[in-house]
Amino acid sequence: MPELKRWLTILLQGLVLALAGALLMSNALAQEAKPEAEAKPEAKPEAKAEAKERKDLVLKGDAKCTRCHDEGDDYPVLAIGKTRHGTVADGRTPSCTSCHGESERHINKPADSKERPRPDRTFTRTSSTPIAERNGACMSCHRRDSARSHWDGSTHQTRDVACSTCHQIHTQQDRVRNKLTQPEVCFTCHKEQRAQISRPSRHPILEGKVACSDCHNPHGSVGPKLVKRDSVNDTCYTCHMEKRGPFVHNHEPVSEDCTICHNPHGTVVENLLKARAPFLCHQCHTPHGPNVPQLLGRQVVPNSVTTTGKNPVNITMARGCLNCHTEVHGSNNPSTTNPTPQFRLR
Repeated sequence: MPELKRWLTILLQGLVLALAGALLMSNALAQEAKPEAEAKPEAKPEAKAEAKERKDLVLKGDAKCTRCHDEGDDYPVLAIGKTRHGTVADGRTPSCTSCHGESERHINKPADSKERPRPDRTFTRTSSTPIAERNGACMSCHRRDSARSHWDGSTHQTRDVACSTCHQIHTQQDRVRNKLTQPEVCFTCHKEQRAQISRPSRHPILEGKVACSDCHNPHGSVGPKLVKRDSVNDTCYTCHMEKRGPFVHNHEPVSEDCTICHNPHGTVVENLLKARAPFLCHQCHTPHGPNVPQLLGRQVVPNSVTTTGKNPVNITMARGCLNCHTEVHGSNNPSTTNPTPQFRLR
């Protein structure tokens, strides 16, 4: 029994010493951690500042805009990063404020304002920003582009058409830059041309093979009707080179203006003609015989040395001029041929 009591006493003393060492160790660790705990309240303002500081997402200096207008915005403004306006490597790339202005009142809403004021410059259809100011923001960069050098004084500029009426900036697919969707943008105003391209004889506009901008420059040109070349004919010759000539014997309407006979947007007559032959030809040329049935039973005058073979009855029936006069755009027949080349015969 005495031996058992001695071992129990030694065990209790060991437990007491172990508890005392644990308490001393915990106090020491608490003293070491106390300075760090006291330093944390001093770092809180810096942490808040870092939380408020945001980095640019797409454009240089867009942090003050993208803190509200992010990928969750109703209008996906960040899609501008997929366009040429979002090319950060290009030094000419604008920023948000380049187009919309500094907009301080919009960014920092006044305390006495119930609603947030709009940016200094907006581009929506219901925008109160003057159209000239909106276009000025675009032309501040694009005026140096040769395709827009004739914007001032052009038809669209003088009729107060805004750039944003046709173009969409914050989207990867600008409808007016796609051949398939471009005509619908133009037809918003040009209703007559919408009906014409649905006619049987037309350019393949609906199929996306030809677009309005292939012939017209909506930003202005020196030619009529905003055509890209100096004249209508030069614009048509861009594709129809075989009609350019020069010919030995030119057809005067062809040399003057293709649209005298053709409607490039579409007609109900083949080859985009405004009317079918012979009625189109009769607008300038007098009908003639002799190898054509005549009215009223008049006698056909045969060809001879002293006659031309024409008949005084000037109505042609059931025949097309192009059956004989095939070279309507110009003839290279030598002047010694018979019949004479001014008749545009092959």
